[in-house]
Order: sequence, then structure tokens, then C-alpha cells
Amino acid sequence: MSAPDTAAPPANPAPNGPAAPPADPNAQPQQGQAAQAEEQDEAAEEQDRPQDAWSSRRELADHAPPALRIGSGAGFGGALVTGDQHGVSGGRVAGDVIMGSKTEIWQLGPPAPHASGEVPAATLERLAESFVADEEAFGALAERLREERVLVVRGAAFTGRRTAALMLLRRAGATSVRSLLRDRQPAELAAQLDAEQQRAEQGRAEDAAAAGPVGYVLCDLMADRTRPLREPHLLAVRDRLAAHDGYLVVTVGPTAVLEEVDPAGWQPPSVAEVLTAHLTAHLRATAPDPAACEEYTGRESARLLALPAVTAFLARDHQLREAAAFAPALARHAAGGLPADELDAFSLGALESQVREWFEEDEAALPLRDKAFLISLAAFDGGPYALTAELSDRLYAELLRTQRPHAPADVPVFGTHIGKRLQLARAERRQAEEATEWGPVRQWVAAFRDDRAALVLLRELWTGHPSARPALVRWLRALAEDGRPLVRTRAAATTAVLAHADLPSAMALLIEEWAASPRYRHRMVAASSLALAHFVGAPNVPRVLDGWSQGEDRPMRWVAIRTHALIGPERPARTLRVLRTVVRKEYEESRREDPPAPLDEVMVEELAGAVELLLLSEARETVLGELLASYEVDRPARDLTLAGFLRACGRGAEPRTDPESGLGPAPAEEEGPDGEHPQGWPLVLDWYREAADGEATAWVAHGLIRLWRAALGDSLHSRDALEVLRLWVLAAAHRQDVEWALAALLPALVAEPEDALRLAHLLRTMPGEDGAPPPPVAARLLTVVPATGHPVPQPR
Repeated sequence: MSAPDTAAPPANPAPNGPAAPPADPNAQPQQGQAAQAEEQDEAAEEQDRPQDAWSSRRELADHAPPALRIGSGAGFGGALVTGDQHGVSGGRVAGDVIMGSKTEIWQLGPPAPHASGEVPAATLERLAESFVADEEAFGALAERLREERVLVVRGAAFTGRRTAALMLLRRAGATSVRSLLRDRQPAELAAQLDAEQQRAEQGRAEDAAAAGPVGYVLCDLMADRTRPLREPHLLAVRDRLAAHDGYLVVTVGPTAVLEEVDPAGWQPPSVAEVLTAHLTAHLRATAPDPAACEEYTGRESARLLALPAVTAFLARDHQLREAAAFAPALARHAAGGLPADELDAFSLGALESQVREWFEEDEAALPLRDKAFLISLAAFDGGPYALTAELSDRLYAELLRTQRPHAPADVPVFGTHIGKRLQLARAERRQAEEATEWGPVRQWVAAFRDDRAALVLLRELWTGHPSARPALVRWLRALAEDGRPLVRTRAAATTAVLAHADLPSAMALLIEEWAASPRYRHRMVAASSLALAHFVGAPNVPRVLDGWSQGEDRPMRWVAIRTHALIGPERPARTLRVLRTVVRKEYEESRREDPPAPLDEVMVEELAGAVELLLLSEARETVLGELLASYEVDRPARDLTLAGFLRACGRGAEPRTDPESGLGPAPAEEEGPDGEHPQGWPLVLDWYREAADGEATAWVAHGLIRLWRAALGDSLHSRDALEVLRLWVLAAAHRQDVEWALAALLPALVAEPEDALRLAHLLRTMPGEDGAPPPPVAARLLTVVPATGHPVPQPR
């Protein structure tokens, strides 16, 4: 009997042949792997079901970035820029969304020195004029420097630590300051200092006026785990400084590795303090009357700092270097040299410069893994930190695959601390309540401190770094497959931003592929992407939808209907015309077969769900008027209207319903005596109650009654209509206000004797909850149903 295919090779190879490689005991035959993959695909297909439009809209309301949520005003982060934008961003703004190309670059401060040499005295004088710090803390640091001769100052990047180091040396009494190279080993620091002291002594010999203590500054020392800064290094330096009457200040970042070294923490001043100090220095230098310089400076500074552009700038998360660069721009504006719109655009330009800097940094300054985290944070801005970090590592693997296609992706399990990572990203971590399918939960979320950063970063990535597109596209495709609604929604939101920046590329690489997919999960992501792209101002989305709804590709037609449902409240009349056209096309296609084929139930349900969303949106009165004017035109329009109307009637208020989300009105009281009730307030019934109480909306109440009568009298919809009424009665068993509204509606539904019989039969025979007998409220409601076909007056 022959050995099975999966048997291991013999221990001893044949004498005349090479040794066979040992078989991997965990490996599966290719045929088995293919079968397993096929089984997984079949299981996924079985589980793949179209989510109803209401739930899809709810996911967008719960999980999209706040400014992209439908009904939020379609802004991204509430940027204080509107209309056409020129200058820094050089582009167009859609609502609050900052879009367009960049045409101007602002220099945001001098870089840290990378070479050795003496810092000019004029530079030190200029820095001293605008330097601001807490005097008590700064004085303590200066005194420590005098005593210890060498001081290590630790602080985050762009917090003014270099300027602080120079001013500390000046306060300690150094008559000159020399800058040291930062890329030397910490062990070479003493030798480097010897060489610099020799140069300083030569300078003293040539210039007697230069006598006095010499200060040395070493900015951003490169100290990592392979070359940490140790106490012996500083002790050796201190001996040399004491012998030659010198001082040294070393600045390091939060991630620098120090061993037995006690650094001084640098606490930077506020952005407002730095801006005021720099503006005052600029105004003092340009005062027209030196005799009244202080009076002019104080008055003009107060006026400029009160400008709306300055208030908006200070309200944002800006770095000290950006405040220092904003001061001369503000002074130029005061002198008439800078238009107001360019001053307004400075804040956005500073943010764009920061984003460009992140992506242009080399691997040593900003590793690829940190860049991946920035991109993931932009996609999941305001989302759970753990999720953002998890998915950023997936993106990191994809970027490595692009950068080194033949090397395995090496993703470290452990890395930078959360605090340092968020500090680099200019982000913050806080606790917030997140909506889940199991109810709201509190989680640690991470968000950029500047709410415009996510959009600017994604736009820069997509349009400024095309080489990253393959990795980003693969990552977004994987996110669209994720089982978590938050992840899929953020994939759609990110794609929407990319579509705004470059619609043809986003359509070709992502949206069209999802829309043509046989899987509903992909199609729902495509629909959400198009809806959000439309709401942030991407061009031609309605044109795309109109073409797909009329086309022969049924998956794309389904996506068009779902997207029309999501954006329909913005243009309800146009959307309803499209829906009627599509439903008629469905009926025509079914009649082409001989015998006629049944209607596509999924497509018909999707069309009805679109009508449901429109009826429960802020455009509900316009939608109702359109439906009343058209539902009797033909059978397809009637079925579409009544099916969508009954679906809307079956929808109850949910505890999470937000009146500002565009999902329809929320009743004043959503919770029962024991907290939350599953039936909730029937939204259409509440709409009827409100309309019946107002003279101006009486037509709405009559219109709802008209559709109810049509549904109850239609053989195709009567059973569904009675089921909805049964649910309303069950809701009335828990809430008296529902009972009162239903008691007002039921008599109005009776136009013929058959109507009264139908309603009376329902109330007498309907089962209660969990198979119980009819609830007592059914008997009470039975008393308001007239026994004949003549309606009784409606109780109010």
C-alpha cells in the first residue's frame, strides 16, 4: 500500500540523491488549502446580507468622524475658513472643509544647528528681546547651570528648548556661545569639547574683548539605546568646563536614553505669551516715534491681538515656532503689507507645513512605523486608541511591502509609549463614550488636537505621495472586510476624503471595485463612501449615482439606491423621481420573462428602505407631499410608496436617536419607567400627533391618514399594515401617550364598513407580547373604532 501524500519523507535519504528537505508538519497540501479557502468564501457568502438603510445611516451617525456625519453640516473639524480660499491653501473650501492645492510656504522658525561654530551675538540679542519664560523656574535652572557647569534639558520638539538653552547660557554669564555637533557619540563629548575650547582660547588670544566664560550648546543630542548618555560622560565634561570657565547645555527629546542623568524638564510658555512677546519686539523695532515707543507698542499690540484672525489662531493647537512666525506676519498686516485673507490663512498654512514635514522626514527622524500611525490616526481620529494602533501596524506592514517587496514585514510587538507617540502626532488621549452594537461604552480615544489635521494629512498623503497609494489602497480594502462597524465606516470616511481630493483615482482604485462586488458588505462601504464624499463637497457624485441607477450592473444599481437614500434629504424630490424610475425598471425587467419572473426582493426592499429614510428625515414634509402626488400614478409607484411608508411606520425611536443627526425627530421622552423600552415611540405616529395638533400641518395628518387607508385597503400591503398597527398597540401598552395618539388615529382610518371590521378583528384577536392574550389597551382602543363606515370625531 502506498504512503499517503502527506507522509513525511524517510529519515535517511537515498544514497545516490540529495537529501530531501524535511516536511513542515503544520503545512497543508495546496489542494486542502484551496478547499478550505473555498469553504470560507462560501461561509462568508452565507453570512453576507444587506444591512437595511436605517441601520446603515445609524452607523454613519455613530461612527463617522464628527464633522463628516450626515446631518452635521458637512464640515471637517469646524475650520474657521469659508468661501474661496487663497494664499496658503490656495484652494477651495466646501463648508468647513479645507481643500485645494498649496501655493505658499511659511518658514516657521530656525532649525536646530547641525554644525559647530559660534552663535552670532546679534542672534542672541534678537532672541533675548522676545524670549519669555516663567521667571522663577528659569532662574532656578540658570542657578543650577552655574553650580553644575553642565545641564541636560529635556523637552518636546518645537517647545523652544533651543532658545531656552541659549538664554540659560546668557543668564549664567557666558560672553560667547558655541554650537556643538549633535551627531557624535555621547562618549566623544569630552573630546569634542576639548577641540572647541582650543578654538575659543585662540579666539581670546586674537580678541582681548572676548575674555569671559564660554557657553556651549548641544541641541537634540542623538542618544538612543545603542548610545545612551551616561553620567560618566557628563562628569568628564564638567571637569573640562570647570578648568576653562565654561558652561554646557544639552537639549534632548522625550525619547532620549539617559543613564543616571538627572535632566531638567523644560516647561514652555504658552503660545499666547510667545506671540505677544514676538509681536511686541517687532512693533518696538518699527515704532514711528521712539519717544512714545512703549505707549505705541502697548496700544497697537492690544489692538492686533484682539483681531478675529489672532483669536482663531490662538484657539488652535499651534507650536511656539508657529506663534513666533505668526508675529511678523501680524506686524506686516498692521503695516498694510499683508492682506487680511492671507493672515486668516496662516493657521492652515502652518498645519500644512507640519504635515509636509512629517512625511518628508527621513527614517532616522521619523520612522516609517510612526508615519503609519499618523495615517491611521487621521483615518480613526477620535476613535479608540487601541484600535488606531492595531490598524496602524497593519498599514505599516503594507508600507513595508511597498518599500521592500521581497523582504518579510517585520512589525515590532512593542514600541513607543502612548504618551510619546501622541506627543509626536500633536494628539491627545481622553476617555469618551463610544457607540457599539451592544450599547455605549467608555473607551480611551485618541484625536488630533487640531481638528483639521486629519483631512489635511489624508489629502497630502493621497495627492503629494503617490508612491504610498498601493499600500493605502490595500489597507482600506482590508478595513472594508472588517467585521467591526466602526472600522468599515472609517474606511468609507477616509475614502470620501480621498475622493474629494482626487475623485477619478478614488473611484477607480476603491469605490468602483466595492460597488461592483457581489458582497453586500463591500457595496455598503461604497455607498457610505459616496454619501460622505458628497457631503464634504466631492464633485459629480449625483451624476455617478444617476448613471449607476439606470445601468444594467445590478450591484452598482443597488449601491446607487442606497446612496440616494443616504443623501436623499438634501434633494428629496429628485431622489424620489430616481427611485420611481428604478422601481419601474425592475417591474419591466421582471415582465420581460415568459412567464414573468418574480421581482428581485432585495432590490425592492432597498427601494422601500430608501423611501423609509426619506420619510423619517428632516425633509419628511416635502417627501410626504411628493408621495401623495405620485403614488396613484401606476402600480410600481404605489407599491414603492406603501412599502416605504409601512417600513417607516414600523420604526420606533431609539435611545440613541439624536435630533441633530438628521435621522428624524426624537420624542421628548424616549425611556419608560424602567429605562429603555424596545418598542420605543413610533416615529410616524408621533409625527401624526404633532401634525394633528397644528392648523398649519393639518394637511400632513390628512396625508398620513390617506396613506394608511391605502395600505389597509391594498391586498398586497394590508397584512403588513395590520402587523404595524399591532406593534403600535403593543407600544401603547407601555406608554399612555402612545395610546392617546393611537386613539386619535384609529377612527380616522375607517372610511368603509370593511375598515371598521378589519380594525376590530385585529384588536380582539391580536396576540400580546410573548404569546400572551391581547393587552388591556386593545380593549380600550376598540371602543374608539366606529361600528359603521362613518368615522367618529377624533379625540384630541
